Amino acid sequence: MAGVESRNFESPDETRTPDKTTVELVNLAGGQIGRYTFQPGWRWSECIKPVVKTEKCQVEHIGYVVSGGLHVEHEDGSTGDVTSGDVYRIAPEHDAWVVGDEPAVFVEFQGAAQYAEG
Repeated sequence: MAGVESRNFESPDETRTPDKTTVELVNLAGGQIGRYTFQPGWRWSECIKPVVKTEKCQVEHIGYVVSGGLHVEHEDGSTGDVTSGDVYRIAPEHDAWVVGDEPAVFVEFQGAAQYAEG
């Protein structure tokens, strides 16, 4: 099938807004791509855990950091940071939080469909 399929985050198919969080989802090629915006002070265990009701984030994330950054800590004690310009994979079983005083903005190609879904 030839052609171009184009979507814009300014007109998302779905928006989720837990505390200090905006997740905008667009449907594309049979899947969903998400733009996440986390405000300063955002932490998964405080803002998303009450929505999904799991101890740690169970989603595997693959994406790109547009701006800002996160610190990630996994259940096994491993840690890492993702910052502006990084392409990343974050395994399940983690907590994470915004580093610094600017919003963290990400585009995710895997994990968006079920993120922050209660």
